[in-house]
Amino acid sequence: MQPVIRSLLETDLYKFTMWQAMLHRHPQTQAEYVFICRNARDYPLTHLIGELNEQLDHLCTLRFAPDELAYLSSLRFIKSDFVDFLRIFQFQRDFITVRDNAGTLEVVARGPQVHVMAFEIHVLAIVNELYFRRFDQAPALAEGRRRLAAKVALLRAFSQEPKRRNPFEFFDFGVRRRFSGEWHREVVATLAHEVPEYFKGTSNVLLARDLGLVPIGTMAHEFLQTYQALGVRLRDFQTAALEAWVQEYRGDLGVALTDVVGMDAFLADFDLYFAKLFDGLRHDSGDPVLWGEKALAHYAKLRIDTHTKRLVFSDGLSLPRAFELYRHFADRTQLGFGIGTNLTNDMGLHTLHIVMKLTQCNGQPVAKLSDSPGKILCDDQTFLAYLRQVFNVPALAAD
Repeated sequence: MQPVIRSLLETDLYKFTMWQAMLHRHPQTQAEYVFICRNARDYPLTHLIGELNEQLDHLCTLRFAPDELAYLSSLRFIKSDFVDFLRIFQFQRDFITVRDNAGTLEVVARGPQVHVMAFEIHVLAIVNELYFRRFDQAPALAEGRRRLAAKVALLRAFSQEPKRRNPFEFFDFGVRRRFSGEWHREVVATLAHEVPEYFKGTSNVLLARDLGLVPIGTMAHEFLQTYQALGVRLRDFQTAALEAWVQEYRGDLGVALTDVVGMDAFLADFDLYFAKLFDGLRHDSGDPVLWGEKALAHYAKLRIDTHTKRLVFSDGLSLPRAFELYRHFADRTQLGFGIGTNLTNDMGLHTLHIVMKLTQCNGQPVAKLSDSPGKILCDDQTFLAYLRQVFNVPALAAD
């Protein structure tokens, strides 16, 4: 067997930052994460079950090496007690199951949240790489290199445009849906070498360490969603989560995710206190221009200079789309662009839209009311309706 995951560092930075916060504040929380594929496949994912089980068996043998722990310790926001926890951490195979559910690949991680939350990125990277190993590698890699060279050429052509007040900066967010680990490394190394003036980091902690790049990431939906089931009033879960983040990181990692219950409901909770404490906001669903205009209007209403804040876009981006958004906003605020699949799996093949989402905490449902149709994940329609009512969020047409 050729392992897909060879290091437990090969995951998104925000897994470690959320993991630390949950360990410090709610280590007793029980959680469930469920794998979902949102689009059509060229062959059934259930064909991967045997290989996937082998890969998970291997994943559960891995431990953090001393040099990996030393690297994490070098990040100023990572605390020593969390590193001590990681020193003895090992995935438990009993906490994750794989089966064929009527022709659909079902992967469920269930157990203490501080033991199962880290499965997500590894599982997605494994499924994706196993899937694409079944395609002819040589023509895919040739096409990938051609498209990567075209991206570099596009960035160099972009450098001829008139300078704007704030620079164009983008990052790699492509761990979970990459073509392969080796290709991911080649893409990131190429961009770091060819266009360092624009390429500013990667969410992949292993590659950040190995290539001397900045690891990028703050929080994901699961962190805020968890607070829907932690005993606070449902109406107050966002403010409770944001406050916990502020207390944990005290000025570091200050980009807040806005679309757990939609941008309008988020801004209703994002008052002057949070707007001053957080460095900026991240867009992950809905119309990015409308979202950005709402964010800037909110800062203006609070009399905050928008040039001191940053808007980060990370929803299905390509470089041309990032350029469009940059041209629209760059003279008014700082910007960042997290690009995933379009960087690490642009090979001329049909890509998978796979996710592994938090569905329950402490036996209670949790949900995300996305600003995009089709991204809402919750099997409990009663809870979903209640969440909509509490935050006054209307149902989208394609929910």
